[in-house]
Amino acid sequence: MMFKRIAAIIGIFACTCVAWMILGTSIFYRTDNLGPVLSSRVGSTWGTAQEQRPPSVNYFTDEVKTVVVEEDKKKIEKQEHYKLAHSVALESSNLGADFQIDYRKKGLLWFSTYKVAFDGTYTFKNPTGQDRVFTIRLPLPAKQAVYDNLQLTLDGPLTLSYGGAEVSATGRVAANGTGTLKAGYRSQGLDTWSYQFANGEDVARINDFHLLMKTNFGGFDFPENTLSPTEKRETAQGWDLKWDYQNLVSGFNVSLKMPQKLQPGPLAGKISYFAPVSLFFFFFLIFILSALRGIDLHPMNYFFLAAAFFAFHLLLAYLCDHVSIHAAFAISSLVSILLVVSYLRLVVNFKFALIDAGLSQLIYLVLFSYAFFFEGFTGLAVTIGAILTLFVVMQMTGRIRWAEKFAKQPV
Repeated sequence: MMFKRIAAIIGIFACTCVAWMILGTSIFYRTDNLGPVLSSRVGSTWGTAQEQRPPSVNYFTDEVKTVVVEEDKKKIEKQEHYKLAHSVALESSNLGADFQIDYRKKGLLWFSTYKVAFDGTYTFKNPTGQDRVFTIRLPLPAKQAVYDNLQLTLDGPLTLSYGGAEVSATGRVAANGTGTLKAGYRSQGLDTWSYQFANGEDVARINDFHLLMKTNFGGFDFPENTLSPTEKRETAQGWDLKWDYQNLVSGFNVSLKMPQKLQPGPLAGKISYFAPVSLFFFFFLIFILSALRGIDLHPMNYFFLAAAFFAFHLLLAYLCDHVSIHAAFAISSLVSILLVVSYLRLVVNFKFALIDAGLSQLIYLVLFSYAFFFEGFTGLAVTIGAILTLFVVMQMTGRIRWAEKFAKQPV
C-alpha cells in the first residue's frame, strides 16, 4: 500500500512537472517571438540605439587639369576646372553627454530607453595662408530619432542643411587661424549610446580627446570591444564617467549600455522551469511530517496541493503583464498559500496547515522563487536551502525505525 501511494505521488509530481514545462515554454515563446516586434515599436515611437561620430571638416580649392579629348577625329587638349576637397583633422575634442534613464514597458518586457543631451567642442586649424570657407558635416547618431535644439556654431551660429543622416554647414576661418566648432542637441534612444572613432576594423588616431558622461543611474555596463573610462566617480545623482586621451590610436570606440530592468516575462519563465524543485522539497517534507505524526494524506490530497503550487506560477505568468512583477509575485504567493492552508485545515487541522504546510510552502515556493530576483544567487540559495532541509529532516528522523513506522501506520 505504501509503495502504491508513493508511486501515485510520483505520478502526480511528474504530471505537474509537464504542466510547468508547457507553461514556461509558452512564456518564453511569447517573450522571444514578440521581443523583436515590441523593440521595433519602441524604436519607432521613442528612438533606436545611437552612435555618434565626429564631424568631418573640409575645404575646397579650385584646380585645373589638362585632358585630351577627340573632336572631329582630332585629339586636342582642353583644360577642365574642378574643386578638390581637402580634409582637415580635428585638433581637439571636448565632449559631454548627459543621460537620464526613462524605461518603457511593452508586453512582458521592459526596454531601456533614455534621454541624452550632447554637446561637443571641436577645434581645427586652417592650414593655408588665406581665409577659407570650410564645409562641416556632423553625422546624426540615428535615423529613427528626434533632435531638439540641434545647432552648429563656428564663432557664431551656422545655417544648417539637412540631408540623409547628417547635418551640414559652412563657415569661414582666417588664414592660419583656429576654428572652434560647437555642436549640440537633445535626443532620446534605446539600450546603448556610442561614440565611434573608427569605421569597422579601421584604426583611428585621436588627438586631445575628452569625453564626460553624466548619468542619473547606476547598473550600466560597457559592451565588449569598447574603451573603459579612464576615471569613474559616483555622485549624488548617479555617475560621472571620463575618457581622457592626449594621443590615442585605437580601433575601439566608446559605448555605454543602459541598465536593464528586471524582465517580467523571462523571470516568470525561469521560475516556472524551476518549480519542480520547489514542489519536490515540499512533497518530501510533507511526506516525512505526515509519516512521523501518523497523518493519513491520500494521493488526491497531494494532487490538490500540486494544483495550488501550479496556481502560483499560472497567476504570476499572466498577472505580471498588467502589474509590476513584485506586486504580481506577492499576490500569487498569497493566493497559493491561502489555497494550501485553507485546504489542509479541512484535511488535517489548522495547526498543521498553517505551521507545517504554510511555512514549508513559504520557504520552498516563495523564497526559492524570490531568489530569481537576485541574478547569480539562485543556485547558491537553493543549495543552502537543500542542505538545511536535509539537516532538519535527518535530525527529525534519526531515531525513527522506518520499518516499524510503516508497518504500524498508513502514510
